[in-house]
Amino acid sequence: MTGAGDDLWNAAITPSAYDAEGQHYRAAVLEQYKLCVELSDRVSARRNTANTFFLTVNSGLVAAFAASGDGGGLSTAPRWAVAAGLLVVLAQCAAWWITVRSYRQLNSAKYRVIASLEERLPAMALSRAEWRALGEGRDWQLYVPLSVVEMWVPLIFGSAYVLGFGALMWP
Repeated sequence: MTGAGDDLWNAAITPSAYDAEGQHYRAAVLEQYKLCVELSDRVSARRNTANTFFLTVNSGLVAAFAASGDGGGLSTAPRWAVAAGLLVVLAQCAAWWITVRSYRQLNSAKYRVIASLEERLPAMALSRAEWRALGEGRDWQLYVPLSVVEMWVPLIFGSAYVLGFGALMWP
């Protein structure tokens, strides 16, 4: 994880700009750290909401196709209509994948900022200790980053749609 320290710190504001001992400066750093952690948590909550939305839509589509027995009449529909429907659900899966990727990138940047803030705090619990305890995401038996798993789900749905539509159209 590369740091964000060069872009984070305001060179014009030093600990002595707050008070001689730097106590208020350290308190300000701690408050900014808390805010960044809170905002990161909120991004994760929004990410979860987005995933829930897409998973619900796709589960509903799969259930509707399965309940209809023949894919809701897709086998008798004009091929152009089936192809258009397939493009729509694949575009939706692509939007889901891009959304997950975007949230992953946003959280990565937030964690780099949090790591830089932790450099000015007594403990580096999140950026160093926790991440190293998880093998820095390199050992899948120790830790599989959730974003990796999340990115596979829309690909799996998209693949299932292609196979399912293909099976209905060309039995």
